[in-house]
Amino acid sequence: MSLIAWRDEFTIGLPDVDHEHRELIAMINAVHESLGPVSGAEKVVAALGEIHARIAAHFALEEREMRKLDYISVTEHKDDHERLLDDILDIMDAVESPKDYDPEALGRRLSKWFTEHFRTHDARLHHWLVGQR
Repeated sequence: MSLIAWRDEFTIGLPDVDHEHRELIAMINAVHESLGPVSGAEKVVAALGEIHARIAAHFALEEREMRKLDYISVTEHKDDHERLLDDILDIMDAVESPKDYDPEALGRRLSKWFTEHFRTHDARLHHWLVGQR
């Protein structure tokens, strides 16, 4: 079963960004499915490093689009992106300590991390975009 199921509410109305949202969710689901309770810290950290890199690149695209559109809340949205990237680094640090690695907790944390951002900041961006048309 997928960690994060795609929902239409994740669509914000920018085709390139929406496409990457789908790809990122698919990537996180694939990584989650490949990491079982016996996965070594090295494998988990490498997978999370890839997720971090892809998400950082996605956030750069999203922020560029928001600036281009003169989105009024770009600073707050960017700040949340930074918090989310820092959170992944914290997860990676925790995984490096075998006693702190819990694959179920990792899954819950990643799921919450994504759904909260979509539900709040991305939803506000979507509503703003709709109002601009």
